[in-house]
Amino acid sequence: MVQQTIDMNHLKTIKNEITRFMMSYKFALDEMNTKIDILKQEFQYIHDYNPIEHIKSRVKSPESIVKKVRKKQYDMSLPLIKEKIRDIAGIRITCSFISDIYELSNMLQNQKDLTVVEVKDYIKNPKPNGYQSLHLIVQIPIFMSDREEQVYVEVQIRTIAMDFWASLEHKIYYKYNSEIPERLVEELRDAAISAAMLDKRMESIHREINTLREEAHWNEDDNSNLLDINNERVSIPYDLLKTYLTAHR
Repeated sequence: MVQQTIDMNHLKTIKNEITRFMMSYKFALDEMNTKIDILKQEFQYIHDYNPIEHIKSRVKSPESIVKKVRKKQYDMSLPLIKEKIRDIAGIRITCSFISDIYELSNMLQNQKDLTVVEVKDYIKNPKPNGYQSLHLIVQIPIFMSDREEQVYVEVQIRTIAMDFWASLEHKIYYKYNSEIPERLVEELRDAAISAAMLDKRMESIHREINTLREEAHWNEDDNSNLLDINNERVSIPYDLLKTYLTAHR
């Protein structure tokens, strides 16, 4: 009876540790999503433009973690898993244009409490199959009741076209365990090149439209003392604007 109680207590301790382990990744994603949302809103206010089309985040299931640990032939140790498996928490950000990817990446890397561990640029250096995306591995601190932990999060940033290709490529290969014919591999690679060309073409059009819009803006009536906040136009007092401009000459 005593032995059974000890075993149950030990089991409860293990369960609590696994629960804390999984929760730490959820909390890390919550922190990252808050950061990204703040950057998104700031960008909207300052530049009147939202570079982010879509955000998706996930924590790997315990089953997926165990499967990857076995594949990598690691020991079933939580500290080892935490250090070696760095994509348990993942965020995928879809942007409008390639320039948005690098702009957002720089904003994230400039966050003082984020530690950038690794950067893999598959846009400048696509994978052999044609896959393109920018991958960041970062560490973010989370604060629990009795501890502070640095948690790894993988951030993937890609354009709509890159995401379209990657999603369909995954669906095409999903549950297909045989070798893919070389002809189909080449077709998928060509499709990736076409998607990349579309990205560049759309970015070029976007830049031209921005130039035209800026030229038109300077020809409109002067609204330089107006701010747009939460879809409301707020006037900056003239004295405040004059003082600020004088101080920054």
